[in-house]
Amino acid sequence: MDALKFIQINPEINTNILLPFVWVIVGLIAFYAGIKNLRDEENPSRIGTAVFWCSFGIVTALGTWLPAKVSGALVIIMCLPPIFKKVKRGRVDDPTKEYTKQTYGKIGMKIFIPAFTVAIFSLFFALTSNISSMFCITMGVAVAVIVLMCYNKDNKPKVFLDDSERFLSLMGPLSMLPQLLACLGGVFTQAGVGDVVAEIVGKVVPKGNVNVGIIVFAIGMALFTMIMGNAFAAITVMTVGIGGPFVLAYGANPVIIGMLALTSGYCGTLCTPMAANFNIVPVAILNMKDRWGVIKNQVVVAVIMLTVQICYMIAFK
Repeated sequence: MDALKFIQINPEINTNILLPFVWVIVGLIAFYAGIKNLRDEENPSRIGTAVFWCSFGIVTALGTWLPAKVSGALVIIMCLPPIFKKVKRGRVDDPTKEYTKQTYGKIGMKIFIPAFTVAIFSLFFALTSNISSMFCITMGVAVAVIVLMCYNKDNKPKVFLDDSERFLSLMGPLSMLPQLLACLGGVFTQAGVGDVVAEIVGKVVPKGNVNVGIIVFAIGMALFTMIMGNAFAAITVMTVGIGGPFVLAYGANPVIIGMLALTSGYCGTLCTPMAANFNIVPVAILNMKDRWGVIKNQVVVAVIMLTVQICYMIAFK
């Protein structure tokens, strides 16, 4: 507990030690996926697959310490196998239906306890400390793994590694989209895209008309999120370009505007294949015939929620 309190009152430890520790774990899992596929003779593109996952693992695990040029070179190498369609799934050892039914018969509804463990850890530490949410989730996952090992003696560490590799291979190159899109948002901000957006919007939106500014800000957040695939990447550019000069500058409440602008971006997340984790991965996991099935079922909800959030911002600005 003393160590936990020390971490809580020292944010630099939280950032400089805990987060890189999480990324090292993620990188090692990706590197394991590369080595496993390299040794898999049933994988039709085992070399390309290994190059992708190993380079991805190195950048993820050691990116904090690698020189920028080295990381950049590894990212280029990482992108080449997907471009030439040389990243494939290898042999998958899925448990049989009989084994799954037998195991469920022993565990029953207690199977949900490990999942709740992750959520409880994240919520507890978010409310009681300033420890990074990613590190809290990692601790929750570690506890969930221990619980699962207690449930069944067959749950050895290799089982969790192989299942992690299976899900990574299921997502494939789409796994790198969140990181690359987040980086793209930073690049756009540094390149002055927000200023360009402000100049264009300034020719359309009347100065001082906060309501019109809110509408353009919210819709712009949704559209730019559809392009970026990430509302957190979009909000930096949109706030500099629209939110700041056309809404917040005229006295609008930054808490309400900022919070609802971000959720307006989430409406764009529901409508784009760029948000691969939400809209493409479920298609692959569920073996859906329609690649756009998830998005099609979310568009109406997204439009309704975007309208509600615009009205809320205008009413309570």
